[in-house]
Amino acid sequence: MNTPIKLFFLFIFVAATATAKPGKRTNYLFTPHAKAVAGICTVIPTDTSLCCKTLKHVPTNDPIELIRALVAAAETSVKQSVTFLSGIKPKHMSDATATAVVNSCEKNLNYALEDFADFWKATGKDVTTLAHNYFTCKKELMSIMGYHSTCLDDIEDKILLKEVGIGIGVGKNLTSDSFDVFNNLNTIFKTFGIKVKLNEEDTSPRPPPLSDYYY
Repeated sequence: MNTPIKLFFLFIFVAATATAKPGKRTNYLFTPHAKAVAGICTVIPTDTSLCCKTLKHVPTNDPIELIRALVAAAETSVKQSVTFLSGIKPKHMSDATATAVVNSCEKNLNYALEDFADFWKATGKDVTTLAHNYFTCKKELMSIMGYHSTCLDDIEDKILLKEVGIGIGVGKNLTSDSFDVFNNLNTIFKTFGIKVKLNEEDTSPRPPPLSDYYY
């Protein structure tokens, strides 16, 4: 190809590049989804990054569904924590103390998963049920947090404590974030204009009175 023709095609390319308008990219921070996530995660008094990261890819702007997604992510992470604990057992088999605390931790987190099941029963499938069982939902999340704390408090060996702390850390932190969100649900509802009264009374099933055990 001779020089004039080369220059012609080069000019066409440069002109097209210079005049072409780049496609507009929406800044995520200004999207309705980002605002919805912020309206939920900002009530967390400490680090909000895990909450924001968890909810960023949940495809809904509905605050109730986003809150459910956060708790669901916590439950999934706790299940992964149980798998992690099961996986490190062989490594500590020769140490009776380590084996005992890992088994205890695994047992506690399985209890936590049972509480998640009770939590989902309490939340129901609509905001009215959630509001009616609000106190119960908070109570279940607090119980799950307690199982995590007990798990770590039982470990005296610093190396094992660090290993387990890292292994169950995401589930522990997501549960804590979920509790903070529920604990500040009034604030979140005001932010989104959700006019539902939250019931502060315990609605969890109660055992029958002692008189029922006697003839």
